[in-house]
Amino acid sequence: MNEKRIKRQYGLWDSPISSRSLGRGLNFRDVQWDQSGSLVWLENRSDRGVLMVQPAEGGAARELNSEYSVRARVGYGGGDFYAGNGWVYFAEAKSGRLYRQPIDSGTAKPVTPAFGNSASPKLSPDGKWLLFVRTYEDQDTLEIVDAAGEQWPQKLVSGEDFYMQPVWSPSGDKIAWIAWDHPNMPWDGTYLRSGKLSFDVVGYPLLKEVVTLAGDDKTSIFQPEFSPDGRYLAYVSDQSGWWQIYLRDLENGEVRQVTKASAEHGVPGWAQGMRTYGFSSDGKQIYFTRNNQGIISLWQYDLASAEEEQLLKDEAYSFMDQISPGPGGIAMIASGGNVPSRLITYTPAVEKGIGAVSVIRRGTSEELPGEAYSQPEPIEWKGMDDGTAYGLFYSPNNMGFEGIGKPPLVVAVHGCPTGQAKTDFDPRSQYLTSRGYAVLDVNYRGSAGFGREYRNKLQGNWGIFDVQDSVSGAQFLVDQGRVDAKRIVIMGGSAGGFTVLKALEDYPGFFTAGICLFGVSNQFTLAANTHKFETHYSVSLIGPLPEASDLYRERSPIFFVDQIKDPIAVFQGEDDVVVPRAQSDEVVASLERRGIPHVYHVYPGEGHGFRKSETIEHFFNEVEKFLTQYVIFT
Repeated sequence: MNEKRIKRQYGLWDSPISSRSLGRGLNFRDVQWDQSGSLVWLENRSDRGVLMVQPAEGGAARELNSEYSVRARVGYGGGDFYAGNGWVYFAEAKSGRLYRQPIDSGTAKPVTPAFGNSASPKLSPDGKWLLFVRTYEDQDTLEIVDAAGEQWPQKLVSGEDFYMQPVWSPSGDKIAWIAWDHPNMPWDGTYLRSGKLSFDVVGYPLLKEVVTLAGDDKTSIFQPEFSPDGRYLAYVSDQSGWWQIYLRDLENGEVRQVTKASAEHGVPGWAQGMRTYGFSSDGKQIYFTRNNQGIISLWQYDLASAEEEQLLKDEAYSFMDQISPGPGGIAMIASGGNVPSRLITYTPAVEKGIGAVSVIRRGTSEELPGEAYSQPEPIEWKGMDDGTAYGLFYSPNNMGFEGIGKPPLVVAVHGCPTGQAKTDFDPRSQYLTSRGYAVLDVNYRGSAGFGREYRNKLQGNWGIFDVQDSVSGAQFLVDQGRVDAKRIVIMGGSAGGFTVLKALEDYPGFFTAGICLFGVSNQFTLAANTHKFETHYSVSLIGPLPEASDLYRERSPIFFVDQIKDPIAVFQGEDDVVVPRAQSDEVVASLERRGIPHVYHVYPGEGHGFRKSETIEHFFNEVEKFLTQYVIFT
């Protein structure tokens, strides 16, 4: 029998979701099968990356080792490990070296020397060679080393600014990879290249007959994969306006488009090692994810019949990532609006029907029932220029409380201008909604997930559409009577933090308060000091320098920071190399000088995004205190 709910002001509800639980939850990064049937995955625990193994013969999962933290550091990371032939090859966080370790038992030993950073290791089918991406002194290369690390690595490919997603053909005589150059980002224009391997007199591989198979400066290519029989090379391309999967027949050169729905089947290549599809072991099917306005579903394409079918029609799972077909089914990271992140395997039905789901690992204790969480509701609205914008709305939800009046609203702005709010489990939104706040996750024009045309709308318009769509989205909910017009907060990190600062400057008084995490305040210093990956990103978002210097000044919040009048909380990692601490320091200096209500927290040992459990716990506690003081009791 349901207990009667207590009536209490929104924002003051007692929540079963604590900051401590958010800080201690597991964050799954990737999952892969070894050919033996062992399952290997990477989970982040606080600031440490831990490789876990589920043995093929069953039994309890165990840590691969307790000595090394696993995390690749090429660009934004990713491509942290590879499992194959009874071994795991992984990038060690501190040194940037690649190590190898037996899956069954044995210690880890280095494969590459201790200079630069390496990522995306891929073992050759015969187990003799390791292909990987390396960056050293801002030079990226595609390199190869013997699998035991007894010889010095050799460069196979160089000369372009970036490389990612290298793969071997099943015969081991061909490789394929993605490459691109500044000023493009990987979602702007990339090239799919392939080459044949030969061996020199001492038996070391050499690359020859390099060809470009797809892509150009205006087409984004993503995730090449050879079919198990070596006949096809699959890849994702947005040449149609949507990221679709294609098959290239390597015998006759014919190209077949696999997916045709107006939805996304790829993602922006913000990191190495990202995957949205994979071949079945026998090569008869391609399993892939489909992104329809942030709702992710699992599908199967049959190569013989050219028919597709949706799998895993369980409404609990509206997000799936890093799918990995293998001996024990399709492994993946999965969650839903009210289902915390899990590591699962899915075994398709032999005939038409319902397949089997097994939960391998849970990101939290899951002591709360699904109804304790708020479900994301996809919404859309007209922007200030009548253009359409999208978002996910979370209503306040708490099984023990009922609100009085209308709820305060937190407008959440995603980081990475080409990012997307999806219908995965969002601990931040659940933390807020369980306390009586509504949340709007804005997918402003420029966000991924809605086709290339929508994604390109931010080009030249960073600081315009992201700001306007955040304001108009909040106003849309006010006009619908769903939120309190006098209690609206804008919150975001990195590029989202930039939007927070710009919105508080351009629309003073509209927002009750702002929460800015490592936000961009100076576009000039960002272009000059950020890491290599984003050095020229602002060329498309704003324009080239020095020609667009007036626009850079206009889109730099620091030059107009004295217009911020509303209370603001600023959070910054001391070791951030993407948006250095100085960007936040300058903003806070103005707030202090003018006596604007604010709080400022700098976290030692944190970079661009917070990893440590104690940092995350402290951050959420401070956010709650700030909102209570400046929004609830305003």
